[in-house]
Amino acid sequence: MALRIVFMGTPDFAVPTLLEIVGQGHDVAAVYTQPPRPAGRGMAEQPSPVQEAARRFNIPVVMPKTLRIEKAEALFASHEADVAVVAAFGLILPKPILDAPRHGCLNLHASLLPRWRGAAPIQRAIMAGDIETGVTIMRMEEGLDTGPACMMERTPISDEDTAGSLHDRLARLGADLMVRALGALERGGLTSAPQPEDGVTYADKIDKQEAEIDWRRPASEVHRHINGLSPFPGAWCAMPLGDDKERVKVLKARPAQGAGAAGTILSLEPLVVACSDGAVELIELQRAGKRPTDAAAFIRGVRLSAGSVL
Repeated sequence: MALRIVFMGTPDFAVPTLLEIVGQGHDVAAVYTQPPRPAGRGMAEQPSPVQEAARRFNIPVVMPKTLRIEKAEALFASHEADVAVVAAFGLILPKPILDAPRHGCLNLHASLLPRWRGAAPIQRAIMAGDIETGVTIMRMEEGLDTGPACMMERTPISDEDTAGSLHDRLARLGADLMVRALGALERGGLTSAPQPEDGVTYADKIDKQEAEIDWRRPASEVHRHINGLSPFPGAWCAMPLGDDKERVKVLKARPAQGAGAAGTILSLEPLVVACSDGAVELIELQRAGKRPTDAAAFIRGVRLSAGSVL
């Protein structure tokens, strides 16, 4: 028998889970998502990716600014959901909301809890040099990602992974894992266990001030910093492309052979820059107001030379 579900999510990461739930024939009574936000050059208000997906299936959409008022609590309870499914929703759920569905609220989190609780688990896993990450389905409680874990799925992190590529892989893994969890819930077989107290880390929200590349760090850290902040906000450095230095985003890098003074361009083909220990190859870059491009195309369009210092 299909479950009656309230789905709560906002960004692209949540969309595959919503699509899988609908595809499995569950009854989605309502979709909760963040209100439209200004975006793009014209700063026109854009609906969230989850709102756009819900429209395709004619699912009622609710866009609360808060859930901490009686009116919001009453509306949520009126859906008479068996379970709420939450994936990167963006609002804290107060206890009356958590308690309203018959089976509570299941959250899809993009890490292997208790590692990387919080807002930016994908980026922090790469930046910290983790060799694997994954997704966790947990039963929600009032703490920040502290609820008992039901199911996990793991995936390795490679040197080629960026936050963008890992995001997309985890979104697909999470969608599959959530529908498996819902299937177990239907059968009365979804079990959970408290998260261990050891190994708790917090994935603080990414601050744009973190984005500047510090070539004085070891190459392994610079590489992870660049890939962990791609595509957003994008790690950047100042490059001597004309009379003045220009801020350029570096969207992908990998470890490379070479040594020199930190920030020195060691070669152009490939584009290799020295760090305090070792070097990195810059693979994808983006000038302000331009599209991302591979390093070879970037070099053809600028005045750079080996020996230049970033």
